Parts: sequence; structure tokens; C-alpha cells
Amino acid sequence: MTSPPDPLAHIRDLFDLDDDVVYLDGNSLGAPPKAVAERVQHVVRHQWGRRLIRSWSEGWWEAPERVGNRVGRLVGAAPGQVVVADSTSVNLFKALMGAVRNTDRMEIVVDEGTFPTDGYIARSVSELTGLALRAAPPEELDLRDTTAVVLLNHVDYRTGRLLDMARLTEQVHAVGAKVVWDLCHSAGVLPIELDALGVDLAVGCTYKFLNGGPGSPAFIYVPKAGQSAFEQPLTGWTGHEVPFAMAPEYTPDPGVTRARVGTPDIISMLALDAALDVWDHVELADVRAKGLRLTSHFISLVEDLPGLELITPRDEWRGHQVSLRHPEAKRIMTQLIERQVIGDHRPPDVLRFGFAPLYNTFADAERAADTLKTLL
Repeated sequence: MTSPPDPLAHIRDLFDLDDDVVYLDGNSLGAPPKAVAERVQHVVRHQWGRRLIRSWSEGWWEAPERVGNRVGRLVGAAPGQVVVADSTSVNLFKALMGAVRNTDRMEIVVDEGTFPTDGYIARSVSELTGLALRAAPPEELDLRDTTAVVLLNHVDYRTGRLLDMARLTEQVHAVGAKVVWDLCHSAGVLPIELDALGVDLAVGCTYKFLNGGPGSPAFIYVPKAGQSAFEQPLTGWTGHEVPFAMAPEYTPDPGVTRARVGTPDIISMLALDAALDVWDHVELADVRAKGLRLTSHFISLVEDLPGLELITPRDEWRGHQVSLRHPEAKRIMTQLIERQVIGDHRPPDVLRFGFAPLYNTFADAERAADTLKTLL
């Protein structure tokens, strides 16, 4: 079988990958770029080991905003609107609480297929604020003038379905509500235009398709137009206007820095910074184009295999994963992994194959399909 041409083949060389392994789980944990290990070693040995506390004034302190601007470029945000800090769950709590502060509206609406932590956080916000929480399918949100905020996942983590951010943001704004987008499964593989679409708030992780490493800090987007009114609930010292004044009263920073809370995790932060260097060599349009071809190629190879049901959309309204349903999904994925084809399983019966266009190849798709066919 002849594989389609790969416009990003040169980028794969920037990653530290085992040629014997087909890694199709970048939608859970991205592979490490080669430069990350060397950069982390420098941080530990030189910045921490030699410069010690002086490194805080030599680039560490501003890292959340500086790295945030690099992430911002990948999600359509102008500088000064994204900060890298904390976890997705913490940032989602900030975003939802900030969105409903001082509202006279009555409900929070959440995508009914949302990633579990999003639902848990939304319920906590509902309980803390007294607002009702309502789950709804994105195609039938049934928004009202009592809706305060709508939380949506750009790509469904289970099926890979991609939502129309432009249409849904417009729909939410039409009733005067705010929208919070979770970009965990789209940042780094899809062209996203947060500024152009007038998105109110967005959050996302960096350890999936952005390859920041396990537990790397997440990000939060707060547009300039909404920063002065963004009253996040976790008023930690690094979000203060003058943090080292050690003032008894909290005064938020006037910009996106107000979204910070505590001392940043510098080693993880700078590992992410190193991982983002690969994006200096690619355009997101090329990444998206290859991702659609990769997933389409894999679908064509597996959709007629016995016992499998494709639950990922065949059209372009999908992210960069292919999800298949099979009653013995857990066993099959275990056997795939034993054969060095690594995807993942989501109970009770879903096989997920996440394609990261920066390093996955058409040969990877073919080997995974052949192995799956053998097992079935």
C-alpha cells in the first residue's frame, strides 16, 4: 500500500519516538519533543542549580504570561490574553465563577457529553452560587434569557465530534449569555480563532496535542475586553497587582495576570516552553489538513472490520481522533498495546485512536489498522 504524501514528515524528527511503537494516544498524553530533555536539564542544573533564587527575576516570574502568549498564538488570541497556570479543572472553576459573578440570571448550561471534570466543576459552581445546572445536547441547548453561561467542549473526548464554535458562540450571545469553551482536545491540532469569534472565556490543557509533558500546566483565555470585569474566585498572591508588596488587601492585576493564583511550577512550565518550539516550524492549517487525511485514511482501513462501529463523524466535523465501539474494547486495546500499538479504551466499549499530525504517519495508521484486523 502506498501512503499519501506527508507535508510534516520533517517535523517527526523533532520528537523522541521509538520506531517500534505506533503511538496513537496523543489525545491523552503527547510525545516529547527531543529539545525538552535538554532544556529541563539546563533549568535544573543551571537556572535552579547555579542561579538559584536569582532565576525568578531572570525570566521565571513572567513565564506564565510569556508561555501563555505562545499558546495564545495557537488558539487565535492576541498577546496579553492567555496565561499558563494551574490545571484545567482549576482554570475551569475560575472561568465559570468569573462568568456568573454578579449575574441575575438563573442557570448554567453544560454540554451533556462533557468531559467528566467539566461536569464536576460545573456542579460545584452551581452549588456554590445557587444557580441551576442543566445538561443539554449542543444541537438542542434551548437557551433562555435566564441562562448565565454555557460550557462547551470543542471536541467530544469520547466520539471525537467537533462542534461549530462560531455558530454556537453566536447562539449563546444571542440570548445575552456567556460561553466558556474547553479546548483540551482541539488546542494544537485545529485552527482556533478565539478573538475573531468573540469568545468570552476558554480553558485547555497542554499535555495532549501541545506535548507539554505529564501534568504540564493548563491555560486560561480572558480577552482584553473582559479582563477588567473578570473577578475570579481564587485571589492568590501572584494575581495581585503588586504581588511583592505583600499588602493585606487584594487588588487584582489589571490584565490577564489576574487569572494567576499561586507560585507557578517552573520546571513543568519551562518543559512546555521547550515543547512549543516545534510550532515555530509549522502552520496550524497544515496540521489540520494532515490530521483530516490521517483520520480519514485510518477510517477507510477499519470501518468495515467485523464487530466494529465507527462513532466518529466521517465528515470534517471531527477532531484528530477515531473512536470505534466494540463490546470487547478493553481486551482488544490491551492486546493492541501488547503489540506496540498504543491507543486507549474508554468504558464500557470505546476504542480511541488519537492522531497527532506532528509525529504520526500514514504508516502508523496502516500498521494500527493491520494489527486491529489481525486481532479481530
